[in-house]
Amino acid sequence: MTVTDIILSLFFFGLAAAFVAIAALARQIGILFDRVAPAGALSLSAGPKLGEPAPVFKLAALGGATVEIGGTRADGRAQMILFVGPECPICRELIPAARSLASSEKGWLDIVYASDGGSIDDHMSHAREQRLDINAYLLSRDLGLGYHVAKVPFAVLIDGNGALSSRGLVNSREHLESLIEAKRLGVTSMQDYLANKQRGAA
Repeated sequence: MTVTDIILSLFFFGLAAAFVAIAALARQIGILFDRVAPAGALSLSAGPKLGEPAPVFKLAALGGATVEIGGTRADGRAQMILFVGPECPICRELIPAARSLASSEKGWLDIVYASDGGSIDDHMSHAREQRLDINAYLLSRDLGLGYHVAKVPFAVLIDGNGALSSRGLVNSREHLESLIEAKRLGVTSMQDYLANKQRGAA
């Protein structure tokens, strides 16, 4: 066997070993993605129970309009309450995604922005900067207390019959969408759905 033959043999052996290693790595990555699925919005145990009537509020928005939160709606539309704050950097990044979601889901969903602290001037400035409708922006401590909001951004989804569908801490569009997906699947949260799925596969 010549030196050239030895070199070629080593080359093809190395190439075959590389293909085997890549295939094994791809399989492990697939297993990892299956095990570490997107968690969705972080649902908290404190506060109103999911599936039960959501607390009802009738509040004045920053623009003066009266906004009703919760309760059966004649048009059957769902409400998402997104709690934000002018000093919250994650909120500033999330609001454009929420506006986009409101546009894509406008056939059945209304999004209302809310906060439970700060001055009216700060929130008016925040609404202008973020291009938010001030007649869909609430400033109410009672609203935050009613839904046990401890941190922002926090979202609450209420169905057209006034039942609390899903809620949780959110920091991305995917988290907002997970609240909608949890409602569609009839589960309390995406964490519960994934946990039940894993138990069923065990």
